[in-house]
Amino acid sequence: MSINKIVLAYSGGLDTSVILKWLANEYDCSVVAYSADIGQKEDWDAVREKGMATGAEKVVISDLREEFVRDYIFPAFRANAIYEGSYLLGTSLARPLISKEQVRIAAEEGADAVSHGATGKGNDQVRFELSYLALNPKLTIVAPWRIWDLNSRAKLVAFAKEHNIPVPVTKKNPYSSDENLLHISFEGGILEDPWNEPDEDMFKLTVSPEKAPDTPTYIEIDFEQGNPVAINGERLGPVDIMTKLNTLGGANGIGRLDMVENRYVGMKSRGVYETPGGTILRAAHRDLETITMDREVLSVRDSLVPRYSQLIYNGFWFSPEMKLMQKTMDEAQATVNGTVRLKLYKGNCIPVGRKSDNSLYSESFATFEEDEVYNQADATGFIRLNALRLKIQAYQRNK
Repeated sequence: MSINKIVLAYSGGLDTSVILKWLANEYDCSVVAYSADIGQKEDWDAVREKGMATGAEKVVISDLREEFVRDYIFPAFRANAIYEGSYLLGTSLARPLISKEQVRIAAEEGADAVSHGATGKGNDQVRFELSYLALNPKLTIVAPWRIWDLNSRAKLVAFAKEHNIPVPVTKKNPYSSDENLLHISFEGGILEDPWNEPDEDMFKLTVSPEKAPDTPTYIEIDFEQGNPVAINGERLGPVDIMTKLNTLGGANGIGRLDMVENRYVGMKSRGVYETPGGTILRAAHRDLETITMDREVLSVRDSLVPRYSQLIYNGFWFSPEMKLMQKTMDEAQATVNGTVRLKLYKGNCIPVGRKSDNSLYSESFATFEEDEVYNQADATGFIRLNALRLKIQAYQRNK
């Protein structure tokens, strides 16, 4: 295979450092190492220095934080996206954005190939490559984990030592993790046995609920058309919204998740996640919808959430069906404006108040006290009409 230049999605960790050197050697071509800043805590100067030392022609670091929150996290949360009832899609949402920027850099640098560090067992290979193919199918895709013989951690470490690449992974910290403004994930190590409880010192974004404050924290979040725009009355940009919610959630032990999920490639996988800000945001948004969305619109939208979430998880962000579903989700958000008050307490995020100028809640109709707007006798005909098919079936059974 003849390749002129490759843009590698590069993190600076063991896998992509080895891949960087391997690509340069295997294809005898220049490699551009590209890193996406999507909110992970990273020493970017060290990443750049390591990339150049490992053989990159150039290291490109793109600050994608604003775009990530505005164009990926917020749209998904307008749809209340959640995979298999638990996972808030922190990794899944980041991959199409990383891929989009990688394709852009390939065009800018005159590269004819792209590469990633995802293994042949996981979801990320699918997410990256579906995005590449949707955005520029002319690019050659190099997936080292599917073609090389460095098919174990021991072989990777040996290759790294042979080529003087620092090895960051130790037995003390064996987890594979992914961090961004929405979450951090952990896989591998003792987590491969789903019976093992995660070590407390593994968590980075949240205190344990047991160590959270003994008094609750109350906050208010303002929304406009389904997007959060202010916390406690202070208007903030998308990145600051997520940063502040992460801090508030983390301090109160909110957002931990331990689950076994179904990977798109067919196997089950155990993952542990911390999503403090996202957990608060989804609870608040969902609560505001209860007073601002029509019952049948809410029902139709909710019926689409599993399919929408599955599209994200499986890597179809740039598909035509995803574009259609996003338009539908956003149309349903036109009236989702208002404020939600929440109580954060020892791992719990509890909505305790909500208000909106678009509220469909009417105290005069819902009250248990005397009213002049609702004739309770109307319910008799309503119930009888809804029971008609049930009565007919009963008569049939009793013949």
